[in-house]
Amino acid sequence: MAAASRLTPKGGLRPATYATIFGLIAATGLRRSEALQLRYGDINLDSAVLTIRNTKFRKSRHVPMHATVVAALRRYLEVRARHGALSKDSPLFLSSEGGFIAERRINKIFQKLRTKLGWAPRGGHREVRIHDLRHTFICRRVQLWHEHGADIDNRMAALSTYVGHAKISDTYWYLTAVPELMAVSGRRFELFAANVGGDYRV
Repeated sequence: MAAASRLTPKGGLRPATYATIFGLIAATGLRRSEALQLRYGDINLDSAVLTIRNTKFRKSRHVPMHATVVAALRRYLEVRARHGALSKDSPLFLSSEGGFIAERRINKIFQKLRTKLGWAPRGGHREVRIHDLRHTFICRRVQLWHEHGADIDNRMAALSTYVGHAKISDTYWYLTAVPELMAVSGRRFELFAANVGGDYRV
């Protein structure tokens, strides 16, 4: 986000836009396409809720936002308002042509920033992707629940709805690439196998 905010022109819409998009994806787990297709009418800062319409599975959902995300969006809108009137159907994140930002363009910006920052991939992909921000959001949320002793099974259903997965198994799949969470899953299964029908929460 800091690197994006240093894009040119200094103090202009472009750096504010990309810093806000990347921050929003990291803080809410939105898909890249969902963030890019947001309209001004989809955000309710007073209620701290985003409305994500007609997503990957042609469903809509409400995404509550943390107060820090609301504050960041308010700051962005101050800049955005100087670059064209905002109506209900206006693109939240505006391209230089005045429409929605194309995925190929944000990919190019992300690649530029990733190279400049010297990021190295840690998983099975050759390079760090924008989608990895979503992956990290999901995995970190589960790690925090585990650290605080939450009932992860019940929380996973809520998380699956929050990120817009069609099946809860899709949410569990994200955890398979994280060694720390695989270790948690392994211990849970061992306890389950040893105490079938008992309380196997860890």
